[in-house]
Amino acid sequence: MFFHGVHVLDMTHLLLLLPDFLLIVLGYWLCRHTPLDRPIWDGVERLVYHLLFPCLLFVAIVRQPLALGETLTFAGCGLAVVVCGIALAHALRFWPHLDAHLHASGAQTAFRFNSYVGLALAERIGGVQAVASIALLIALCVPLCNVAAVWPLARRSGQHLGRELVRNPLIVGTVTGLLVNLSGLSVPEVLITTLSRVGGASLPMGLMAVGAGLRMGALKEAPGMAAALLGIRHAVLPLFAIVLVDAVGLPPGQQAVVVAFAALPTASSAYVLATRMGGHGAFVAGLVSVSTLLGMFSAPLALALLQQLQTA
Repeated sequence: MFFHGVHVLDMTHLLLLLPDFLLIVLGYWLCRHTPLDRPIWDGVERLVYHLLFPCLLFVAIVRQPLALGETLTFAGCGLAVVVCGIALAHALRFWPHLDAHLHASGAQTAFRFNSYVGLALAERIGGVQAVASIALLIALCVPLCNVAAVWPLARRSGQHLGRELVRNPLIVGTVTGLLVNLSGLSVPEVLITTLSRVGGASLPMGLMAVGAGLRMGALKEAPGMAAALLGIRHAVLPLFAIVLVDAVGLPPGQQAVVVAFAALPTASSAYVLATRMGGHGAFVAGLVSVSTLLGMFSAPLALALLQQLQTA
C-alpha cells in the first residue's frame, strides 16, 4: 500500500501555503476596503460552517477506503500525534491567570490540521500512495479533533455537550462519512460530484472569512498562550512524531506521511467554529493566520530532520 520513495521538499514546497495566506490577506482587504463589509462575512461564516465544510469532510472520508487491519501501527501513530496535541492543549488550562474564554476558543488550533494542505503535501512527497495514506489519517482523526474542539467551547458557553456534538455540522459530516464508508454503501457518483463541488468552496471562503475577522492585535491579549499553542502545533507535535515513528520502526514512506501530518498548519475552520459557538473569533483568526505562515516552514523542516535521522 505504501510508497518507497521519499523526496526532500525544495523551495517550491516552502511556497505551498502561500496561496492560503494570500486568501487570508484578501479577506482582510475586502472586509475593510470594499462594500463587502462585516455583515456579509457573517453570512459567509455560517455558510461555511453549516454546509460547505461538512460536505467537504463527508466526501473526503467516503472516497477513501478504510482498511484499518492492514495499517494498524501507522494509523495508531497518527492518532497518537493528535491525542498528544489534545492533551497538551487542554493541559494549558492550568496556565497561571488563564483567560478561560481565550483558551476554550484557541485550544483547538494546537491539534486540528488543514486537510487540504495535508493532501497536497502528501502528493508532493509520495504521490497517490501517500495521498491515500494521509487520507486514512484524516478520516480517523477529524472526528476526534472535532469532538475535542467542541467540548471546551460548549462547556465554556454553558451549552449541553451532547446536544452540541449531535448538532455540530462538522461532526455530523465526518460521522456520516465514516458510517457510509464502513457500511459499504454505494453513493451515486452524481451526488458525490455535487457534494465535492460544494465542499470545494469551503477552503477559499473559509480562509477569506478568517481574514475578514482578523485582528492580529487580539493575540496580544494572551501572547504566552498563543505562543504555547503554536509551539505545540509546529514544534512539539512534529518532534514527537519523528521520535514515535522511529521508535516503532515504521517504513520510511510511512514515517514521512506521519511527520508531514504532524507538522501541518491548523484548520482554517477553527475560526468559524469558534465564532459560531460564541468563542473569541479574533484570537483564533490570529492563530490560524500565524499557523498558516509557520506551516510554510515547519513541514519542510520536519521532513528534512526526519531524513537526516533516517540516513544517520
